[in-house]
Amino acid sequence: MLTRLAQIAAILSVTGLLAGCPRLYIAFEKHGGAFLAPVDGQEFVHLPNDAWDSNENALVYFYRPTSQWAEDEIDAPSVYIDDQHYFNIRGNGYTWLEMAPGRRRLTMRRPLGLVLGFEGLGHFALELIIDTEFELEPGKVYYFRYSEVSPPSASNPDLPADHPLATGDMQLVSRDTAIEEISQTRFIVSKAPFAKSNAGISIVERNKEDTYEATLAELEIAREEEIEQLKAEGHYRNAKWYWPFSGGPTKRLKTDLQIEKLEIEWQQYQAELKRQKELENAGKKKWWQLF
Repeated sequence: MLTRLAQIAAILSVTGLLAGCPRLYIAFEKHGGAFLAPVDGQEFVHLPNDAWDSNENALVYFYRPTSQWAEDEIDAPSVYIDDQHYFNIRGNGYTWLEMAPGRRRLTMRRPLGLVLGFEGLGHFALELIIDTEFELEPGKVYYFRYSEVSPPSASNPDLPADHPLATGDMQLVSRDTAIEEISQTRFIVSKAPFAKSNAGISIVERNKEDTYEATLAELEIAREEEIEQLKAEGHYRNAKWYWPFSGGPTKRLKTDLQIEKLEIEWQQYQAELKRQKELENAGKKKWWQLF
């Protein structure tokens, strides 16, 4: 039965993509809360610095203090980073992600298990808990706290009082505040069939790919705007009626140079990443970062 439901969910997702429809957000086999999948992993312990690149990347912890509400929950909220789903945060649990520094987007949606963990379609969400950006610096450790029943014991002095991550159920808290509670939680272990998790890993490569794609999309929009500006300034040659591809700007586009630079850097990163993996497979290791 579960296999059949998974097939249906996959078909719905692929059909939506092929038809050009808005993205379908669904947490099938991941949505289970603590009532269905109690958190019973290892008690909290900080990840050793030699287990992640503490010079180049950031380490982000997510935790949820225990409460009767959280323990009785059937469907746990989904956590997305840059629109990629990684885990659902169950009561009395914690997990972590190693991330690339820079600006990232955190989104949380509440699924409905009765309909395969359906969360939303495009901009529509059954319940959008938070959708905001945050900045990560290399070598730093961050703590995200989620609770629907109680606020943190202290506000984060590094955030404005009205920041989304300082006012809602999901907050970015200081280390001192986090340690009081996270030390009582256990690691969120992936549990089939209702509570699979893809956290407790490095997502640096995925972050960089997301950043590359987002930057390229922004540059493509900026390029269209630059062309319109050149048209208004008279630096654009219209196409001949007999050769529709002959028109274009009469000046080199700044955005074209930026796109070329981005593509070259991305190709260099991909080549070095391949080389690094080959070295690691040979028993060697070399950390290298471009973005």
